[in-house]
Amino acid sequence: MTDIIGKCKLKTPVNNIADFLEWTKSLWNAVKYENFIFSFRNSLVADAYMRLCTEFQKWEWSFKKHMHSWLTGAETRVSNFEILKLKADKSDLKDLLCGLKQEAVTKLDSLEKTTMENLSKYFEQTEGHICLVEKYKQDFVNSVKSLRRETESSLLTQLEATVDIRRGMTNLDNIKKTFTDTMEKKVLGLLEELRKNNCSKSDAYMTDNELDRCFEHIWQETVNELSFNGLKNKNIFDCVFSQLRRNLKQKGSSVAEKLMKVNLNNCGTGVFKVTKENFIKKLWKRLINDNSAVNLQNLTDDIIDTCYQVVREKTNGRLDYHDTYIQEIINIIDDKLMFNKNMGFSDEFELSLKLHICGFSAREFQNMHNCFIMENDPRRCLGQNKEKYRNDFKDLFHDRDQCQKKAEEFTKLCLIPAVEAFIYSSLGPDIVDKMIQGKNAFHFSTRGFFQYSLLKQLLREDAFEQYAKYISSYERFVKGWISDQITKQFSNGHEMSELEERHLRGITMEILEAVKMAQNETYEDGIKGFIQCICRKLGQKLVIPKDSLEIVMVLNNASQEPFACWLTKSVEEIEQTLKEQLKKINIKLKLSKLKMKPQDELFKRVFGCGKQCPFCKTPCEAGGEAHSEHCASVHRPQGLGFFLYESDKKLVTDICSTDVHSEQQFKCFETNYEYHPYKRYREIFPDWHIPADASIQASDYWKYVMARFNTQFAKEYNARPADIPLAWKLITKEEAEKSLKESFSIK
Repeated sequence: MTDIIGKCKLKTPVNNIADFLEWTKSLWNAVKYENFIFSFRNSLVADAYMRLCTEFQKWEWSFKKHMHSWLTGAETRVSNFEILKLKADKSDLKDLLCGLKQEAVTKLDSLEKTTMENLSKYFEQTEGHICLVEKYKQDFVNSVKSLRRETESSLLTQLEATVDIRRGMTNLDNIKKTFTDTMEKKVLGLLEELRKNNCSKSDAYMTDNELDRCFEHIWQETVNELSFNGLKNKNIFDCVFSQLRRNLKQKGSSVAEKLMKVNLNNCGTGVFKVTKENFIKKLWKRLINDNSAVNLQNLTDDIIDTCYQVVREKTNGRLDYHDTYIQEIINIIDDKLMFNKNMGFSDEFELSLKLHICGFSAREFQNMHNCFIMENDPRRCLGQNKEKYRNDFKDLFHDRDQCQKKAEEFTKLCLIPAVEAFIYSSLGPDIVDKMIQGKNAFHFSTRGFFQYSLLKQLLREDAFEQYAKYISSYERFVKGWISDQITKQFSNGHEMSELEERHLRGITMEILEAVKMAQNETYEDGIKGFIQCICRKLGQKLVIPKDSLEIVMVLNNASQEPFACWLTKSVEEIEQTLKEQLKKINIKLKLSKLKMKPQDELFKRVFGCGKQCPFCKTPCEAGGEAHSEHCASVHRPQGLGFFLYESDKKLVTDICSTDVHSEQQFKCFETNYEYHPYKRYREIFPDWHIPADASIQASDYWKYVMARFNTQFAKEYNARPADIPLAWKLITKEEAEKSLKESFSIK
């Protein structure tokens, strides 16, 4: 005992009487409950740890935000490769990809170094009880390395997919440009012929009907000459099935044999239901006793919801299918199944779930591919601009000034869509910044404080349905809660408008500057060269729609100076035009259009590793992604985590933080359903730290909740109500909230 106190004196600077009293109280609790290792019950340690987590969250977000900004710029450069490329430049997309990969590694090296330096400087401080959390420094070092490693892997995959998609689009763009150039050449030839013929006649006038007939003739003649070989339709079901077969090849002959008999076209319809056949047969009778089917169904629903969300985001992009899309979805399934392998599900369950998800994914991706083929069919693209060609032809014939018309077309068809896309690629990080600052700073500062905010709101709402969702579908509940918080904050439109207007103002100024700079140069190909120069100067920020750009430049005889004047006037009106358009879009639709989804980033920030206590299912709150030990501030009665007594099927009232201090035993999947002492739980779950705590105040919050909704939980879990101790029934709502504050060291 003397040694322990001595170490505390040497390592812990006590700055004032209040700290000294707090430390003495925490030390006494540690002695009283034989809990000498780290515990969140020690408020000084908890405070120091939360401060560290708060700072680390800031560094982590800065890392992610910088890489998001870099990736957005890199993808823009890939999309604008042909525009940005100089005539003398012989490089291709492969060279660009190599260069971008090297840039990415350099950027990641720099950010990793900066984050490591921030961490080292933090631990060099002499105040804030840093010494109390020194042992956790390596966890955060590992988290930085893990963040860099995972970001690099994801980023390089995205770059490869972006370049691959751009390569396919380049081929398609070249086909369309050939058609556009051919049509322009034919129309100009017709104009020259008409002018010659009219000059030789006394009456040089031609009616619109006559011009229409001439144009229609040359149009049909040109269309008949062109070979419309666009993109070929692919069977996306075959592509998806190929990726699935590759993923499952390690599962053995039984799975391979079943897979060979499957028609993926028939999968993914209806609702996926867990059955006893989804479990390992020899464990079924044991598993069914602790609501494993319910747990697995909840996990399955979460996985399906997550994958469907990813599919919806991909299909909203209006791009062509790429194999990385289904690879991402299969990886999500694998990660979540690996994370929950202790549920005792069979290989057949994994096969059934993957077939279900890949089935509906393939169906959606096939529709996306078909729409992409149809929208980019060269004949269709040429045909939908027929009237524009006709009107330009008439303008040229009558020598009408096209400057205002072409400037407005360039603004409407090219600049406005590019600026709108730019805003949606920029708003995500801004919304995250707003949500983690000001009134929301506390909620999203650490995982522990986030848990406190959630539990406090649940207590005040006093609704069983909300508690049931929180416990049984934690991930879905958290995602929904975060989305609701974002929607609530930005629904008034004021904050969102400020963010949009800031980006609108900035990019408008850049466009005007690009126009001004382009006027200082001369161009061999006239107005086309002028427009291309403007696009090149904006090519690092804006992705100009190539089809629209070609349409604006074709049959364009505008003079540079008046065109630039009209363009400047049109650009100055962009800000107001888009402000009005954006006001009409509700917050939920805007969130769905954002490149970086703020709800997803905030979820990753507070959800953490996703591990739950093996006994009561309370989520881990440890900071950093690569922590070596899972822990939580407050544990629950195990009945809330679906545990029943075998003898009478009543909900279990035991609390694991109390059980690990007792002589009680447990059995579960990991113990092969053989009894094992709670005191030696770390032999089974070595990465969990559950502080032994026999105090009756430890989980007053959850004792109150279980006593309050005992009957409802029993009905929900198909069990008998628990035998609630009288002391639990006497806990008031105010006492429950007070215990919650104490558990999370809220002052």
